[in-house]
Amino acid sequence: MGEYDAAVPELEREENLIAAAKQIVRALGSKRNLTDDAKKILAELGTQLTTITTISENEVDGISDDEGRLNVNQEKIMIWETDQSMIWDLGPNEANEYINSADEVRKLTEKLEAMCLKDDGEKELLRRAHDVLQIAMARLEEEFKHMLIQNRQPFEPEHMSFRSSEEDAGSVASLGDESFEESQHRDSVSRNSEEYIVDLVHPYTIPELRCIANLMFISGYGHECSQAYVSVRRDALDEFLLILEIEKLSIEDVLRLEWGSLNSKIRRWVRTMKIFVRVYLASEKCLSEQIFGDLGTVNLVSFAEVSKASMLRLLNFGEAVSIGPHKPEKLFPILDMYEVLGDLLPDIDSLYADEAGARVRIDCREVLRRLGDSVRAAFLEFENAISTSTSTNPIAGGGIHPLTKYVMNYLNALTSYRETLNFLLKDQDGEDTMSLSPDINPSTEEENAREGACDGSPLALHFRSVASILECNLDDKAKLYRDASLQHIFLMNNIHYMAQKVVNSNLQSILGDGWVRKHNWKFQQHEINYERNTWSSILAILKEEGNSNSSRTLLKERFRNFYTAFEEVYRTQTAWSIPNGHLREDLRISTSLKVIQAYRTFVGRHTNQISDKHIKYSADDLQNYLLDLFEGSQRSLHNPHRRS
Repeated sequence: MGEYDAAVPELEREENLIAAAKQIVRALGSKRNLTDDAKKILAELGTQLTTITTISENEVDGISDDEGRLNVNQEKIMIWETDQSMIWDLGPNEANEYINSADEVRKLTEKLEAMCLKDDGEKELLRRAHDVLQIAMARLEEEFKHMLIQNRQPFEPEHMSFRSSEEDAGSVASLGDESFEESQHRDSVSRNSEEYIVDLVHPYTIPELRCIANLMFISGYGHECSQAYVSVRRDALDEFLLILEIEKLSIEDVLRLEWGSLNSKIRRWVRTMKIFVRVYLASEKCLSEQIFGDLGTVNLVSFAEVSKASMLRLLNFGEAVSIGPHKPEKLFPILDMYEVLGDLLPDIDSLYADEAGARVRIDCREVLRRLGDSVRAAFLEFENAISTSTSTNPIAGGGIHPLTKYVMNYLNALTSYRETLNFLLKDQDGEDTMSLSPDINPSTEEENAREGACDGSPLALHFRSVASILECNLDDKAKLYRDASLQHIFLMNNIHYMAQKVVNSNLQSILGDGWVRKHNWKFQQHEINYERNTWSSILAILKEEGNSNSSRTLLKERFRNFYTAFEEVYRTQTAWSIPNGHLREDLRISTSLKVIQAYRTFVGRHTNQISDKHIKYSADDLQNYLLDLFEGSQRSLHNPHRRS
């Protein structure tokens, strides 16, 4: 006993010296101004100190192997409880030592739990082992979170300008505006440029993070590890959305937004979604797999928990947009949202393939369905807005009505969404679900062919319906003009504009050549009717009836009546407008051929019967005056003059 009693104090002194030496090494190692060589020497010294043989059962009778193991590893673990340094910041040796000690305690705990413990001392040993393991796991959780935070890498793809001022531009004009923006801006980032993985955490830390995760899970502390990971990565994801200026908005918040602000946020949402899903979330899932890949489905659950809230927030915005008022100007932004979300559906299904991601998959499809319904409703509202558009004052000069420009440019812009609209404008059985204008509902194959409806697609049917509704509205607007000739000028201008807009755009492939031919014929008929209404009665003055030998007095009266009528047409119709140069020139030529030929013939026939002083204008004068018609600037011929 005497030798044992003497040995114990000696061993205790050795243990105390070793512990003190370790403290000194650790304190020195935490200093920032040490050279690399000094750090290396201290690390080697620390390793040698940990290998010094401690008390074992062979040296001290009465202390078991298990208790000795626990004592040794407890010391290594507990010494860090008074140290504020982060173990993994001090280097791999310290980190490995701590991991090994924690793993030793875990193994010891499992061994003791597997034994039938009856002795109070053994039960106390198991309780101590549990306490030490819990302390170690708590420390590993802190280290795990610290490494995730300190080694996080910023994410902002270089090819994306998230703060572009373009996001606030390009809004759709309202129905009453002068014209519709012809070129709708659509993002066209290629799919390949969107699909790549970035390192959200420095790669060299991944093995350490995986090591901690594996140890915590096999020690029964997997939930704590997962929650630590989720909390850190969820904060990182929220920060990323903050960089993108994606606000947290409730459905009520979205519904209260003014259109300009809402349109800007929709554009930002559209631009964000592809990068967010295909790059950021793909990278997030990769990180989760790298850390938890050895632990079954833990990586899938962790990824879902990290990203689910943010994904649902983005989807909630889509839902809020879909249930708002279905104004025509919302159709294009909603179509963009629908196409982006539909395009991302396979990616989202792949990212959230397991049960943990079922909510995201289901909500994504529901929002896509709601956006599709909103597209249909907005298109119907567009048709209704055309049919109910009323005017109290006619367009000056019978020019092209703003409604005509708006509708045709609107339809032309919609051709970019051809496939999507063809899908959405029919029901699941492929039958059209939306009401068509009754006069364009094709009932026979012959009618289809005449309208150029080769494919009979839903989009073609609805576009022809819209065009028909527009024409009916234009007919009503033409009645605002008291002058029948001006009514024909107005309809000629507007139908010609419609036909030309189709010929010079993608609309021709949808409405068909037959539609173009029909409307070319229509505006030409209005041209003919204009000439008949304007000039028939005037030319009748020059028409010879019965005896061509009219009295001089009657001839003077006929010349006077013709000049008066011509001057009135000149005064009135110089104020009329035909904006299209070719159409204006065609009508002038056609009119000139009829009027000048009739006038020359009349003058030539009666040259010998009436003096030159009664011939107010020569044929060349009249021909020149006809060139002033339809310029939209009123002139007068009250003061007779001849042009040189």
